[in-house]
Amino acid sequence: MEVVLILLVTIVLPVWIIFHYVTKWKQMKGISAEDEASLGDLRNSADRLEDRLRTMERILDDEVPDWRSRHHD
Repeated sequence: MEVVLILLVTIVLPVWIIFHYVTKWKQMKGISAEDEASLGDLRNSADRLEDRLRTMERILDDEVPDWRSRHHD
């Protein structure tokens, strides 16, 4: 009985744990469709914000030509 317990604890249990976590890691390797959709939404928001910023800078360049140099002083 002791030999079976020793074999179980030293060989079977560690191998089972390793295979369990390898399987979990393989399942988590890719991103889900929901995560991909969220990333797409975030990308679209970032693009819109970048366009707004460019528009604001263009307006400021027209209205207050030296606004950039005043900001850095």
